[in-house]
Amino acid sequence: MSEPFNTWQARFEKLRSNKLFEGLVISIIVISALVIGAKTYEETSRVEQWLLYLDVAVTVFFLVEILIRMAAERTLVSFFKKGWNVFDFLIVTASLIPMDDSEMVLLARLLRIFRVLRLVSMIPELQMLLSALVKSVPRMGYVVLLMFIIFYIYAAIGSFLFHNVDEGLWGNISLAMLTLFQVATFESWATAVLYPAMDVYPYAWIYFLTFIFLNAFIFLNMMIGIVLDVMQKESAQMALDNGEGEEAELQSLRNDVRGLKEQLDRMESALSQAYSTAPTHQNDAGGKHSDKPTTD
Repeated sequence: MSEPFNTWQARFEKLRSNKLFEGLVISIIVISALVIGAKTYEETSRVEQWLLYLDVAVTVFFLVEILIRMAAERTLVSFFKKGWNVFDFLIVTASLIPMDDSEMVLLARLLRIFRVLRLVSMIPELQMLLSALVKSVPRMGYVVLLMFIIFYIYAAIGSFLFHNVDEGLWGNISLAMLTLFQVATFESWATAVLYPAMDVYPYAWIYFLTFIFLNAFIFLNMMIGIVLDVMQKESAQMALDNGEGEEAELQSLRNDVRGLKEQLDRMESALSQAYSTAPTHQNDAGGKHSDKPTTD
């Protein structure tokens, strides 16, 4: 690889890691989001042409920025090995779709909305939160399955008990599950669901309170606990990757202890070899001494 290429690659890499450059990119992303939001107002029709110029300028900036990030890598393949780089590349490439064509204008606007998601790729903390959310989904699936079972049981009981109270709420098990979902969200459930049921069945509050207790206090806390556990692990991993925090110190201590153990093993092996060969040398020396002729 030629020296001029290494020099330019180092310059682009330094520019990419510059905090001011990162702050500028984040600011442009926010401006891009504001421009998209401004186009939804009818009052902006007078400055629509200026907004179009601003959108073109933002698109050109993003294109230059992604080219700088690609040039900062040693190879083009290493750039696409990172998932967030691929995401940014697709978003920037999709933003190049012209908005003049009436058939493509809706698609272009929809793709430009996703440029706001580039904030996630620019801020490591947001990446950690999103990664924790994605990794929590498989574990939350079992909680959701258990919630569905509880919903189904309570919906069946509610359909049997309260179908004569309000057919629109408890007519069948599907309607009952929708009603219980309203109860779970606490959206005017007391006046619309609880009190009419209590007018017919005074002890209906036991049914609703036990359901709310299971849903709001147990299952919701289980969901929060899963997300917090995964977030804690992701935060520790990020601190370890950055060489910060207690996890990084513990990892450094483990590496030091592992290095000392390897040195002790090598010393023990060397001492064992020296001890095993020492008697052989003494016997050889003794044999040579006895072979010498004696003179009176």
